[in-house]
Amino acid sequence: MASQMAIFARTRILLRVKQTKFISTFPFLSQEPQLAESAHSTQTQTTPLPPNPASGSPLYHENWRNPNVAQNSTSISQSLIPLGFLGQTPAHRIQYLSQTLDAPALMNHFADLMTQQQWTDMKQLFEFWVRSLDKNGKPNKPDVNLYNHYLRANLMIGASAGDLLDLVMRMDDFAIVPNATAFNFVLKAMVQAKETEAAQKLLERMLQGGTESLPNDESYDLVIGMLFETQQFDAALKYIDMALKSGYKLSMRIFTECVGCCVNQGRLDTLVTVIERCKATGQNRALYPNWNLCNYLAEVAMQADNSKLAFYALEFMAKWIARGENARPPFLLSVDEGLIVSALATAGRTYSSNLLDASWAILRHSLRQKKLPSPESFLGKIYALASLGILEKAFGTLHEFEAAHGNSINEAEDLFSPFTSLYPLVVACTKKGFETLDLVYYQLENLSRADPPYKSVAALNCIILGCGNIWDIERAYQTFDAISSSFGLTPDIHSYNALIYAFGKLKKTFEASRVFDHMLSLGVKPNAKSYSLLVDAHLVNRDQKAALSVIDEMVTAGFIPSKETLKKVRRRCIREMDYECDDQVGSLAKKFSIRMFSENRRSMLFDLDYGTEYAL
Repeated sequence: MASQMAIFARTRILLRVKQTKFISTFPFLSQEPQLAESAHSTQTQTTPLPPNPASGSPLYHENWRNPNVAQNSTSISQSLIPLGFLGQTPAHRIQYLSQTLDAPALMNHFADLMTQQQWTDMKQLFEFWVRSLDKNGKPNKPDVNLYNHYLRANLMIGASAGDLLDLVMRMDDFAIVPNATAFNFVLKAMVQAKETEAAQKLLERMLQGGTESLPNDESYDLVIGMLFETQQFDAALKYIDMALKSGYKLSMRIFTECVGCCVNQGRLDTLVTVIERCKATGQNRALYPNWNLCNYLAEVAMQADNSKLAFYALEFMAKWIARGENARPPFLLSVDEGLIVSALATAGRTYSSNLLDASWAILRHSLRQKKLPSPESFLGKIYALASLGILEKAFGTLHEFEAAHGNSINEAEDLFSPFTSLYPLVVACTKKGFETLDLVYYQLENLSRADPPYKSVAALNCIILGCGNIWDIERAYQTFDAISSSFGLTPDIHSYNALIYAFGKLKKTFEASRVFDHMLSLGVKPNAKSYSLLVDAHLVNRDQKAALSVIDEMVTAGFIPSKETLKKVRRRCIREMDYECDDQVGSLAKKFSIRMFSENRRSMLFDLDYGTEYAL
């Protein structure tokens, strides 16, 4: 009945078309048809609407109200899928697709199969497809991209490296030149089987091949990563060198493994070379290891006094800090200040100005203007600048140090002592003798008249002690006198101690004692260093008894003599054969629980006969 109604509807439509009249007598002109007269309008029907989607029409075989309609034969006949395709076995379906798909369609179908990870179907489809004919009756010929998909399917199925290499060799049958991607599938299989020798030979073969078969970034990444995993560090470093020379890009994983390997093996100079070559190429310039490895790398470099590697480690940390600040939400990273102090000390030992500048910049950035650098950081910078001979910046840092921690009453005595913390600055001032000392003194004198003026007792104390080191008592005394007369400052305990040291070194014990008494008369309280210097002044004149009397005064004042001071007095007592004073030294050491070891080796040198009786 439905078919009869459909035929009747088509017949009525044809009748209506015949009744139309054209405006022109030329039938071939494309004109709008004239509407029929109103007398015939009652017999003409309008065009029917499309079928209702809810009526179960074959055109809507996926109707949600009648899901079973799709099972009717009528719906199957109207589907785009060929008849019986869904009921076929997978082998027949693959065979059918191999006969109907061309190369671009096969590539798209491979993309669907890779998404579904149907590697076996992908392999079989390719094998059926290459044995089929195209629409022109010629055998299907794959290109290199299709064949690489075939290699990928074999790799994912679990094919061995030998099987994949045979498949690569069969590419010649299709007049295809293997490219780097094809060989990379073989390398991946070798990596899974840990075939290091075969992978190296294959990489060498790729290097000797044509332009298309040259290794790429992934090729080097696979081989180098496998060599690091199998502890073949020399071969891995060789291929890293080859990759960098050829301009290839290293992955972050390979670079991190290289850093860790070189650090663990102690090949710090090799690591420096690798980093420098990475920085020389634009694509490898952004490589840097993780944060923890950066800290470990810096520690190892500083222990080995490798200033270049320490600089690169701090540079990597700076990149991490900048990356954290630019992230959203930001994560703030800070370098440990103790690590920076070690870096400053390394810069001073290795005379590296780059490491000095990088260390101080990272420290300032890590503190983020929320706190001042610690005294150890300032002293480390002063030491580095003094070692480099940059005295102007060294005294400028001393000025910052005094402004930041000059009010630390409890620690100021040790922080600004020219005998301990500022002694590197003293050594730097005496590098060229009185020439350097006069230059520094005149610079300080000019700074005292600047705007704003800079006047520092600690800086002048360094000059006094430097004059004492070169046995120039006149300059030492003039500098001491200039503290109050020229600079308008008051000498502190370190000023008097430096002057006592200068007099005592020239065996002027009487003058040294006068300085000590003058200090007491002014109400300046001496410290342990003051008594030790006075003891040394008496020992230079071989007066061990006066030295022991000064030690008694030192104990009465509440100070404990150091082990070095007692050993000096004992040595003088033995050489002067004053056993009574030696016993007093022993009682003092026993009283303060100081272990005085024997000096047999020194005694042997002292008792040697330097006469000419045994000379040949």
